[in-house]
Amino acid sequence: MPMNDAATENIAIRMENISKAFGAVKANENVSFSARAGEIHALLGENGAGKSTLMNMLSGIYLPDGGSIYVWGEKTSFASPGEAIKRGIGMIHQHFKLVDALTARDNIIIGPGGGLFMNKKELTKKIRAISDRYGLDVNPDRKVYDMSVGEKQTLEIIKVLYRGARILIMDEPTAVLTPQEITRLFQVTRNMREQGCAIIIITHKLNEVMEISDRITVLRKGASVATVETAKTSVGPLIEMMVGKRMDLGIARPSFQGGRVILSLDNVTVAGGEKKSALDGVSFDLSEGEILGVAGVAGSGQKELCETIAGLAAADKGRIFFDGGNILGKSPRDIIKLGIRMGFIPEDRLGMGLVASMDIVHNLVLKDYQQQPGFVLRRRPCVEKAHKIVRRLEIQTPDVSTPVRKLSGGNIQKVLLGREMDSDPRVLITAYPVRGLDIGASYKIYDLLNEQKSKGVAIIFVGEDLDVLLALCDRILVLCGGKITGVVNARETTKEELGLMMTGARQAATGGATGAGEAEAAGREGRGVAGESRRRPS
Repeated sequence: MPMNDAATENIAIRMENISKAFGAVKANENVSFSARAGEIHALLGENGAGKSTLMNMLSGIYLPDGGSIYVWGEKTSFASPGEAIKRGIGMIHQHFKLVDALTARDNIIIGPGGGLFMNKKELTKKIRAISDRYGLDVNPDRKVYDMSVGEKQTLEIIKVLYRGARILIMDEPTAVLTPQEITRLFQVTRNMREQGCAIIIITHKLNEVMEISDRITVLRKGASVATVETAKTSVGPLIEMMVGKRMDLGIARPSFQGGRVILSLDNVTVAGGEKKSALDGVSFDLSEGEILGVAGVAGSGQKELCETIAGLAAADKGRIFFDGGNILGKSPRDIIKLGIRMGFIPEDRLGMGLVASMDIVHNLVLKDYQQQPGFVLRRRPCVEKAHKIVRRLEIQTPDVSTPVRKLSGGNIQKVLLGREMDSDPRVLITAYPVRGLDIGASYKIYDLLNEQKSKGVAIIFVGEDLDVLLALCDRILVLCGGKITGVVNARETTKEELGLMMTGARQAATGGATGAGEAEAAGREGRGVAGESRRRPS
């Protein structure tokens, strides 16, 4: 598109008619995008819309098949990420690229043009100057393994600024941050904008896009739909541009009437590394027909909690009562033989949940084969079940024989959730079930979880979006360093209170928030479960 000279001078990045295909799949097709100096530009789109591919070409990870890239008005191309860094483009990935055993200073200087044998005083002086300029705060001598998630992200930002970046790409920057850390990050981002940096943010969180960005570009099915000024738009039109139709953003929460306690954890402790416990004396109850949210910064014990309940990890101390019987120490197969139906959707859906090279049918077989009578495996029931799940969950797949690795993230998650729900679980454990999914897929999963809740299934929902936890769950359990810092009524708490509990700065008064009724408490005491009876607030 033609631009006048004044506008061109202010453009840090201009991408014109960019195309990229992977085989028969067109990830980007004639996409045009620009970001100005002194601007925060959000990039929105559903999974598979081409956001990451577009930014990977800008950061030198991919080469475009067609189109042109201009940096500060000069046409250029990058054969590697190193070349992009030399031109002042830095990408901060969702999963940090840090060496845990090294200090902040060492992580900053290793990489392109760096080394570990440089003048520490001069390096520290330069790091302090960058920190002061942009309002960043990091101790150069602090080891990465001692840092919080927010501190690690700050370090990643300093890394790219140290290397001369003036154009920053941030991929899902708030995915694992507390509300307080998000507030600090946004202030840092605004400081960088004031210093003339161009900041591009890829995110799914529309409320944050409306708060922090100056302009928004929406992609759909590999093509650019529109670029709009944030102040002149709203969430509704953005969603319509992203998905091609209007959507209701309200998350239904069927009322929880109070049910029988089906799962009780009593003083469960799981050893961690370096003399720390991954779980430290965790105790709580879960009732039928209840969704219990679990919040915490990354690495607070969420993974160990899920795996210990499901029989995939061993506990060092404590007891887990499922419907009155202690299941701690039993393997997943032992739990199934006892007739205990427990669905488990792990954090790593392709590493632990599904076999990527297998199709939908054979991934169902893996779950069902032990329940089939005789020695000959009957495939037809699994084929029929696969078709039923595909229809019911609206899974987008060429057919049930397609390897799951070829499906999008949202459809992979639907396969996993559909398989677990089809086994009629009494407890469903879900760890980050909507992580990285677009709005349409996320809301479909919320509906499916509420459907299970209405059937009386007890659900543990480990999530990172506090808005979703507050809207979907009945209660929220907060973990910090493997310990419970609060179990609160989701209708009566706030994001700020959850954030303080997530960092250990505050502990909730959990009396009246952790039990499921005096009658059930009496039953727990009869089984020998430690703990005082408490009544949940209405």
